[in-house]
Amino acid sequence: MLKIEEIKNGIVIDHIKSGLGIRIFNWLGLDKASYTVALIQNASSDKLGKKDIIKIDNLIQFNLDVLGLIDPNITVCIIEKERVTKKITMKLPLRVENVLICKNPRCISSTEKYLNHIFHLEDANLRTYRCEYCDEIIPAGEF
Repeated sequence: MLKIEEIKNGIVIDHIKSGLGIRIFNWLGLDKASYTVALIQNASSDKLGKKDIIKIDNLIQFNLDVLGLIDPNITVCIIEKERVTKKITMKLPLRVENVLICKNPRCISSTEKYLNHIFHLEDANLRTYRCEYCDEIIPAGEF
């Protein structure tokens, strides 16, 4: 029997598409955490069939836009005093800054290192973003 204790003050990242949990776990640097974390992979889900879940027994700060890029169906629950105080449903962000990198070698963001990498949602169905400077289109998963 698998037993994972309740979170007293922390975060639960739920409804992660199966297989993407490790990507989020690594992006958050949870392998180096000094607090309790749990990565649950391939858990049964009525909605998804299988899903991944990350439980973090600490209130940490991170960019929610990145979670939306990885999987727009993720739910983030903030837990304080063993109660869910806030539930956030991710979505594809309309604009992202310094998350995606333009692959176009002629783009000004490739040569001018001080510029922020800014992308705007081009097509939500295809999950593609357009570079603000050169209009290069890239998929959301390329970061």
